[in-house]
Amino acid sequence: MSQLTLKHFILQQQVLKLYRQAIRATRGIPDPTSRKETIQWIRTEFERNRHLHDVTSIEDKLAIGRRELKQILPVLQPR
Repeated sequence: MSQLTLKHFILQQQVLKLYRQAIRATRGIPDPTSRKETIQWIRTEFERNRHLHDVTSIEDKLAIGRRELKQILPVLQPR
């Protein structure tokens, strides 16, 4: 892997923020089984894209992730 830039660091922080928001948003799911499945799905999606290093790809995945979570978990309010 090549040297990480400031942009990579900023994107890493944005990814972590999105992950935390998504996990917090699952608190509104009353059924414990559904909540665990949703958390597992979120974790799997983030792990699946862990290998990305291209800034444009990461930005695209972030935008897609925000959009999907907003649709699936409406209580998620980006800050």
